[in-house]
Amino acid sequence: MPPRILEIRQGVLDKNDRLARELRIRFEAAGVLAVNLVSSPGAGKTALLEETLRRLQARGARVAAIVGDLATENDARRLARSGAPVRQIETGGLCHLEADLVGRRLEGWNLTDYDFLFIENVGNLVCPSDYDLGEAVRAVLLSVAEGEDKPLKYPPMFHSADVVILTKLDLAAAVEFDRDAALANVLSIAPHATLFETSARTGAGIDAWIDYLVTRHHGRLTRDA
Repeated sequence: MPPRILEIRQGVLDKNDRLARELRIRFEAAGVLAVNLVSSPGAGKTALLEETLRRLQARGARVAAIVGDLATENDARRLARSGAPVRQIETGGLCHLEADLVGRRLEGWNLTDYDFLFIENVGNLVCPSDYDLGEAVRAVLLSVAEGEDKPLKYPPMFHSADVVILTKLDLAAAVEFDRDAALANVLSIAPHATLFETSARTGAGIDAWIDYLVTRHHGRLTRDA
């Protein structure tokens, strides 16, 4: 990479890291658990998030979501059916969300009104790995239809994950998904990550994911007390 391009890129990342630190301080002060959901296109982020918002609200949690896409507000409208406040970021071609975009979209929201803030990133397993959004949890989704070697092809993204969520388990047999191979690949790249196996369609594994979120939020409040 030419020196000038490298210098510009480093400057962009430095600015993003500074703004992400500021966001993290805001989230922690408000008692909000921020969760960054990342995946390739079509891995099931919106379906998982829709079910997550509904189940958390059923448990009495206060939730909100920000959704990133290159264009359209389709996902925001879909998620709003859960009854949670949802805002869309149309990136206009940018292949990832940045801390500045998230911060500006939070304007007008009182973060103390929420327990959880979910940030659904743009569908991409490359660019988002470099951009901290101030999240407490980075969850990377991998659908059974994508191939068991996805973690090996995109190691920075999976290595940066706190959580890896296998999605669309109801399709596993149809696509001849090799579970053992997939889990071995995940563990080779992200041995530190918590793993969930889910299907938003059947509900399999969703309660375990919800339990994890509630425990993380409770742990944060306990530490801050």
